[in-house]
Amino acid sequence: MKDIVEVINSLEDVIHGNNVKESDILKAESALGVKFADDYRRYIKAFGCMAIGSHEFTGISKLANYDVVSITTSQRKYITDTPSDWYVIEQLNIDGIVIWQSASGEVFQTSPNTEPKKICDSFADYICM
Repeated sequence: MKDIVEVINSLEDVIHGNNVKESDILKAESALGVKFADDYRRYIKAFGCMAIGSHEFTGISKLANYDVVSITTSQRKYITDTPSDWYVIEQLNIDGIVIWQSASGEVFQTSPNTEPKKICDSFADYICM
């Protein structure tokens, strides 16, 4: 499995926040009733949240449009059939497409009136697409 921190550090055009305390990660997991996948947890701990080019990835941030708790809570109101262990890693804002990660690390895409579709095995794989 690719190390998410090394993958992110190897990319160009990355803008990221600051590292996050373990207690803040636990608080976010508790608020959502999930356990973050290991790669997502390492990403948040190292970077908080990030943008790569036009892609804005959730994490822990004071800005609601980057905050995993805020965005996942909002999307769960609209997309009610996703498993409870999924959380939003990217909201594309194109045709209602939302990218989710499961607690096991797999990445899925949802869009209105379609079944969720697995698109990657990990967050690292997703950001390298």
